[in-house]
Amino acid sequence: MKGRTNRRARRAGFTLTEMLIVLAILVMLVALVVPRFLGAQKRADRQTAQAQIGLLRGALERYAMDTKDFPTTEQGLQALVSAPGETTSGETTSGAASSWDGPYISKDEIPMDPWGNAYQYVYPPERGSGDLPDIWSYGPDKEDNTDDDICSWNVAASSDTGTGPAENLDIQVDASFGER
Repeated sequence: MKGRTNRRARRAGFTLTEMLIVLAILVMLVALVVPRFLGAQKRADRQTAQAQIGLLRGALERYAMDTKDFPTTEQGLQALVSAPGETTSGETTSGAASSWDGPYISKDEIPMDPWGNAYQYVYPPERGSGDLPDIWSYGPDKEDNTDDDICSWNVAASSDTGTGPAENLDIQVDASFGER
């Protein structure tokens, strides 16, 4: 009777080989699943930046309808949340703000891109064609004029000069978004 008990005791646990096989299967599953999740996050960040640039562009168009021109490069995107010539106390120092009907975005400050950088703004446009301002994000590498930049202009138009990131933004913005 003692022999039967010993056999049961030996067979009650897993062998080292069985444990290694289970561990190898788990490692293979993790190796297949994790890259998909990381890729999804990168795509989501890019799409978020494209959507934010589209919203900023729409807000700039509403600003231009009210003031008859886009903010200058010096005024930047900040002109969407504070009137031209506005002091920190909220008073205006010039008559330039009389046609400003903002703020043109619902937040008190301009959003950062998904990688924690400020969106870049230039008007009159230097990279894009037409009369719309240039708005772009440096992208995940945080460097200007690289292939991962996300921009508001058509890259084909700027490829003549050889200075344009590979990503472009061709979004139609609903003008009613964000109206008060």
